[in-house]
Amino acid sequence: MRYFIIVLLVSASLNAQTYTGFTTASAETQAQQEIDFLNQVKPADFKTHLKTLTQEPHIAGTPANEKVRDYMVTTMDKAGWSVDTYPYEVYMSSGPGTSLVEVVSPVSKILDQKEEALAEDPYSQNATLVKGWNAYSGSGDVTAEVIYANYGTKADFEKLEELGVSVKDKIVIARYGGNFRGYKAKFAEAHGAVGLIIYTDPKDSGFTKGLTFPEGVYYNPSAIQRGSLLTADWTGDPLTPYQPALPLDHKDTPERLAPEDAGLHTIPVTPIGYGAAESIFKYMKGEVVPQDWQGGLPYTYRVNGGKDLKVRLKVDQPKKMTKIYNVVATLKGKEQPDEWVILGCHYDAWAFGATDPNSGTAMLLSLSESLGRLAEAGDRPNRSIMIAHWDAEEHGVIGSSEWVEQMKDELKAKAVAYINLDGAVSGKTFRASSAPSLKTLIAGAAKAVDYPYTEESVYEHWAGEKPEPNIGNLGGGSDHIAFYMFAGVPSLSGGASGPTLYHTNYDDFYYYENFVDPEFQMGPMVEKLMGILSLRLANAELIPYDIERYATDLELHFENATQQVKSFYSDFTGFTASSQAISSLKLSTTSVAKALEKLLSTGNISKRQKNQLNAQLLALEKSFLDPKGMPYGDWYKSLYASSDPFSGYASWILPGIQYQIETEATQDLKMWDDRYAKAIKELDDKLKGMLESL
Repeated sequence: MRYFIIVLLVSASLNAQTYTGFTTASAETQAQQEIDFLNQVKPADFKTHLKTLTQEPHIAGTPANEKVRDYMVTTMDKAGWSVDTYPYEVYMSSGPGTSLVEVVSPVSKILDQKEEALAEDPYSQNATLVKGWNAYSGSGDVTAEVIYANYGTKADFEKLEELGVSVKDKIVIARYGGNFRGYKAKFAEAHGAVGLIIYTDPKDSGFTKGLTFPEGVYYNPSAIQRGSLLTADWTGDPLTPYQPALPLDHKDTPERLAPEDAGLHTIPVTPIGYGAAESIFKYMKGEVVPQDWQGGLPYTYRVNGGKDLKVRLKVDQPKKMTKIYNVVATLKGKEQPDEWVILGCHYDAWAFGATDPNSGTAMLLSLSESLGRLAEAGDRPNRSIMIAHWDAEEHGVIGSSEWVEQMKDELKAKAVAYINLDGAVSGKTFRASSAPSLKTLIAGAAKAVDYPYTEESVYEHWAGEKPEPNIGNLGGGSDHIAFYMFAGVPSLSGGASGPTLYHTNYDDFYYYENFVDPEFQMGPMVEKLMGILSLRLANAELIPYDIERYATDLELHFENATQQVKSFYSDFTGFTASSQAISSLKLSTTSVAKALEKLLSTGNISKRQKNQLNAQLLALEKSFLDPKGMPYGDWYKSLYASSDPFSGYASWILPGIQYQIETEATQDLKMWDDRYAKAIKELDDKLKGMLESL
């Protein structure tokens, strides 16, 4: 939907811009403000912040991470923002505890569990770096035969069953990729495994891809991907579903689950590098794997190791109640302060976190300074802009989820959008995924910013040879989850990406300045784009959602779902109730779009009418919130989108229906059709109500 289009010849980078939600007069003001904002950006700030943030490893729950917290508070306070710190007390580990991986027979060898210190990279020699570990591993000491399970996906374990291979009482070794690591552990434990070892195969990132670090960007033999295993039926602290994990001494601290009732993994799990994994694979003597399971090590991969190969896996990982801290800064809006545009990135890291997450953290600190200077010059946004730095994301998207649970009522009434910027300056390729209502907006902002290494705009570089860029759908894995899937806030995740030493001790400033962006041009580019995006959301008279996109996207998603169901249920006749509701919705979105465009073109909108329409626009996304939630976890309330409960990362659109497709269930398809039709009708009724008020 385009409420109003105006062409202003004020700057080459802002030519032919579409200012959604603006009147003619306010679009002219917005265009000038965007020029003023771009002039406030100081390119050197990003590098300064990134180097400071990544001086030391800073795992959630450690003093080093609190030092990062204090630096962010000071920086944004100096920039003129009102800064609040939100403490929580959650159940987690802040370190690996003790662990051991050992080949017991046919030889005796203790395997490396930490990256090699490199002369070229002084950061890799830091004495506080810890070995590879998986948060929320179970504890135990087991010695057993070995089974290779490829990526450890649901399909891979089903394939093992098909091959007649049992993992019961065995240690599973699986490579990273294909799904969230926690599901590898969940599936292994469910199939009777006594332990799990996870490694990065060189076929996925290693010498088969190109030069390895420190010569190149791929995993060297000692590089280890750390990461959480948390797979509760909700996102956030495992002991306080639906309630914020306020500190134990807080008057409103919630009643907590007992740890044994939280569904945590009980088997020991740990990651290793492919150099260590080679010492297991070379002794495997069992059946040859299916062809697509073959990795990049110089051996024929085997499904089972045989009786002669025994491996010992020991993990003792204590967990305890741990303080974490979110930092949320506000630049108060001058006209509509109770409407919030929220940008966020977590700040905790598995080690130094130069790309993940602190490239996003550094960019947001620079943005807070640029917007602060703009406000100091008298150009404050109309709506409030909030910049949030989340803690304990790496342990299971905890900090942001606790804040959303704490603030859910206010967020449902006030949050215009959430923009997630996790590791947002990790390379030179811009990408974004978004709720339907924000896709046009992010594309428009990308047209207003120059890409630094070509003569193109970011939009043109992003699109490449295509007429327009691909904007994905949001899945799991980061801090947008609670906003979008629990509270119904339209959300977007974006940034520049590239090859990465993901979750290794090598993701440091040396790696960044040598391989990610040596010229340090991408940080200012992303800052400019996100600044323009947030200012357009903050200043438009009417919240600039693309409401027509709801109907067009829903129509495509239901067509796709119907074809998927027919692939295993040939008698299926379609989601008739939802299709009828979408037909009505299409008419309503078109009518409302035209009416809003006409209203804005008059330039005559009263404050009362503006407030009424904006409140109605804020309510649209909430139509998809269903109190019953999803069959795999009722914390996930959105009928529109969810993370994939079998992989953790993938985007599930129409998740209630997608769950039926994944499990090839047919008995509840009519029920889900009715639930979706009800939600779509609720959205349609809200739009018709808007039309009446226009």
